[in-house]
Amino acid sequence: MRFQLNDDQRALRGGVRELLAGRFGRDRMRACVADPSVDRRLWRELGAAGVFGLRLEEMGLAEAALVFEEAGRALLPGPLVATHLSAGVVDGAAEGEAVVAGCDGALVDHLPDADAVLWLDESGAFVVDPAELVTVELRSVDPMTPLNRVTVRPAEGRALPGAARLRREAVLLTAAQQCGIAGRTLESAVEYAGVRRQFGRAIGAFQAVKHLCADMLVRVEMARTAVHAAAVTGDPVETAAAKLLADEAAVRNSRDCLQIFAGTGFTWEADVHLHMKRAWLLSTRFAREGEIQDALASSLPAPGIW
Repeated sequence: MRFQLNDDQRALRGGVRELLAGRFGRDRMRACVADPSVDRRLWRELGAAGVFGLRLEEMGLAEAALVFEEAGRALLPGPLVATHLSAGVVDGAAEGEAVVAGCDGALVDHLPDADAVLWLDESGAFVVDPAELVTVELRSVDPMTPLNRVTVRPAEGRALPGAARLRREAVLLTAAQQCGIAGRTLESAVEYAGVRRQFGRAIGAFQAVKHLCADMLVRVEMARTAVHAAAVTGDPVETAAAKLLADEAAVRNSRDCLQIFAGTGFTWEADVHLHMKRAWLLSTRFAREGEIQDALASSLPAPGIW
């Protein structure tokens, strides 16, 4: 199958990247590290740009995946997936007037800022009033993503149709964010390897660093291809595989990027550790590694007799 982005999709990706570069630069991102509450003004700007309302327009899941990849690349904080999936269901979600937190049956993100909570698990999908949740605050590995653990399952709120599809799309859009992280850490590693010098040469000239960067590129391309294909087909098995590949790409690329940066990457002033922490967190959201592996294993045909 030949799969390439068309002109409209390339324009969409470029426009979102330009928007985020102008609205969510490094200084603003660093401010979110100190104060992880949702920036309502930025949220409304994203809504006005159509980030949350894509599912209500003629654009489909493939276009949404492109947008969420750019969001992951920029480390854009907030419950992006849940708010996007709630467009047309929760008043104000599509316009960015409402913040909809996402709960996968265990963890809920950005609860203090939430106007509503989108609950997704094996039992279904429904919208819950945040005041009805009994939770305990957790110390999140990602400083830009406050987390709470649900301690008492709430009574089901307003049930939503197509629960399986909503959960599958949540998994896919999370995988798209992971692709963005994997791509950005690759870019950072290559850029740093070209300017950092040791023994009179750029470290990118050394074989070991070349191999690390090459492996990072392979992971990015494999994960991105899997995510784009799953966005087109909507197949549950392909979606699970895409999340598995994207999680691996984001986590391992962050680790390899940190290795290339060496001691500099371990300082608080560097951004590498923020990508790694976001990758760790997203790898646990909506579909974890063990769950995905079980789903993929169950999809395989029974072994035949030789």
